[in-house]
Amino acid sequence: MDGAWEQALQLLEEDLARRDAAGRTRRAYGVDLRQFAEWAAERGLGPEGVRARDVRRYLAGLSEEGAAPSTSARKLAALRALFRSQREHGMIAQSPAELVGAPRRAKTLPRVLKAREAESLLDSIPAGHPLEMRDRAMFELAYACGARVEELVSLDLGDFDHDSEQLRVEGKGRKTRYVPLGEQAGRAVAEYLERGRPALAPAGERQAQEGALFLSKSGRRLGTGDVRRRLRGWTRRAGLESAGGAIGPHALRHSFATHLLDGGADLRTIQELLGHASVSSTQIYTRVESAKLKSAYSRSHPRA
Repeated sequence: MDGAWEQALQLLEEDLARRDAAGRTRRAYGVDLRQFAEWAAERGLGPEGVRARDVRRYLAGLSEEGAAPSTSARKLAALRALFRSQREHGMIAQSPAELVGAPRRAKTLPRVLKAREAESLLDSIPAGHPLEMRDRAMFELAYACGARVEELVSLDLGDFDHDSEQLRVEGKGRKTRYVPLGEQAGRAVAEYLERGRPALAPAGERQAQEGALFLSKSGRRLGTGDVRRRLRGWTRRAGLESAGGAIGPHALRHSFATHLLDGGADLRTIQELLGHASVSSTQIYTRVESAKLKSAYSRSHPRA
């Protein structure tokens, strides 16, 4: 890869760091854009020479190789960020990626647990061991507050306010929101803090009581993979995995929103609780409700 592409990628990395973009986003952009840069360099194209037709040709090639529309859409988003950076720095007059439409992605409805399934899952997690207490508290919070898995593992001790019965969550774009806690979630977290976490915390931290809310058995902050793995285990134990595929942390978030909608909460309220920047992101839950109504109609109406 030539120097012009290296410079373009470095400029974008500096821009993303300045905007405090998530580390995962920066890494993903880096991988996707290096692939495009190598493709372009093989064809004698530098950043200033790429046109919209080149971007379309690149995406078409990905599709021919079997890439999913979601993958192509992600790579196009990375290209838009790269050429936007180039335009802002005066390297090009117009971004070629902005003239290319995103591939159409199939709209899939999120996996949603029934209320009794969510209750069965959470009640199946015992509270006799520190790791069990941690998991019970963590997944009670996920369902009670609709937190993303990245938000769960980022929680610090100071984010849990037992007296006010609320959780401080730092979401995408470093936007902070305060979410009410249910009684059972609050009780599970309080029990974990009293009896579970002290047994997991490093010796030097037990007095200070600072740092991550959820700790691994070695005393470090949990990662998102740890959370997914633990939830898979409890899902199997509750006998829910065979009822519709694996249940991930996002299924608890979807269930949180859907059950609020079922209970009469309005979309704007659910938007605030989920931390969605736009209500259009929240409207997927109206499609879930619509799908449920159609299913009930098909089962029940004699002329369906």
